Amino acid sequence: MVMRKLASGAALAAATLMTAGGAFAADLVGQPTPGAIDFQPAAAPLKHQVIFFHNVILMPIITGIVLLVMALLLWCVFRYNRKANPVPAKWSHNTMVEVIWTSAPVLILMFIAIFSFKLLYAYHDMPKADLTVKATGYQWYWGYAYPDQKIDEITSTLMPEDEAKAKGLPYRLAANNPMVVPVGKTVRVLVTGADVIHAWANPAFGTKIDAVPGRVNQTWFKAEKVGVYYGQCSELCGIDHAFMPTEVDVVSQADFDKWVASKTAGAAPPPTPSTLDAAGATNAPAPGPAPNGAVPGNPPAKPGADVNPAAPATKTSVKTHSPAPSLKLAALN
Repeated sequence: MVMRKLASGAALAAATLMTAGGAFAADLVGQPTPGAIDFQPAAAPLKHQVIFFHNVILMPIITGIVLLVMALLLWCVFRYNRKANPVPAKWSHNTMVEVIWTSAPVLILMFIAIFSFKLLYAYHDMPKADLTVKATGYQWYWGYAYPDQKIDEITSTLMPEDEAKAKGLPYRLAANNPMVVPVGKTVRVLVTGADVIHAWANPAFGTKIDAVPGRVNQTWFKAEKVGVYYGQCSELCGIDHAFMPTEVDVVSQADFDKWVASKTAGAAPPPTPSTLDAAGATNAPAPGPAPNGAVPGNPPAKPGADVNPAAPATKTSVKTHSPAPSLKLAALN
């Protein structure tokens, strides 16, 4: 009976590990995976470098340090306890040991710094931007403007819970007007804040930068795959800090052009030189007579309303330039 219980327990543990391994192998792209302990899959060059720095450089060093310290602790516990070593040593220090435990961490940190500075330089060494998006953080939503495409600020707020669930989207990550960018293009993001400090972050791209009022910071990414990539404000900014998603929709260039056309379709065309006079005023035709006998400048009367023809006309004050006063010298004599 005991062996049977042990066998069933081992089978359950193996099944759990296999399930966990399957979940680990099937990490969701662009959003967190339940139960995962690793980074989100990379979708931009910077994130690939972040994962390399963490998995190949930091993790082996950290693991080695943990194992070494644990081994030293266990050695001291079992070798130098009262029972195994009833007579303690009389010496207080060892020069060679002190040199080793001082120089070894310095060398380790210098080795880490080589890759750390290289990654930091990559964040600041932005390639030539194909697209610029200005992201402004508000309490508690984001505003996205596209100066190259002449698109004014688009308000991006949290998608309501019922709507997100109806569409099968993750609540508190989905936005109603996400940032839209083309795939394979270098996107420069200018980030600022309008009230308090926020932070624009997207884990799949490896980007996180503070949105500081009165200051414009910048970051960049180059999405490698078409898809939806979720993020959140990563700077504590008030009561609704958890309700500021930074969703980015990566689409094809053709779809991006269609999206830009849809956003600029209703925009009024800029005035042309033919419609402006030398002083910059618009040469628009003079307005015709007001309908229904309404006084110019006032809203027109409703159809069928009585209009009093004897109503006094609105007086228009005209400022005239009087001649300069002459000095009455004769009156002063």
